[in-house]
Amino acid sequence: MTTPTPPALDCPTHTPDRPHSAPQPVDTVAVGEPKGAARKGVVSALRSDPHRDDGRRPVAWLHITAPRGAIPTATSTCACGRDRSAIGKPRVLALIDDHTAHRNTCPLRSSQEGRAAA
Repeated sequence: MTTPTPPALDCPTHTPDRPHSAPQPVDTVAVGEPKGAARKGVVSALRSDPHRDDGRRPVAWLHITAPRGAIPTATSTCACGRDRSAIGKPRVLALIDDHTAHRNTCPLRSSQEGRAAA
């Protein structure tokens, strides 16, 4: 009695016995990167902060959404507690005027010194 031979597989590629590592990229300098930048240190750490805090904070926000062919909407929010919204072009335009008028009467903005000089 002879042992039957196993049928041939349809897989033409060789299957490795163990996983192989992925190819590693060649060390190249990125476009615009100065050569030897790591050896020179971080230059920006020695410069002054370009975003200095000048003490100003947002107090009131006006968000308008007016997609082409759709109904415009707007919201007016203030840190003093004022929160208004409008739907439709006439009401959005009225809310814009109301938001502008509120900037002059808001208790959080009117108490700032030097506002008249600005």
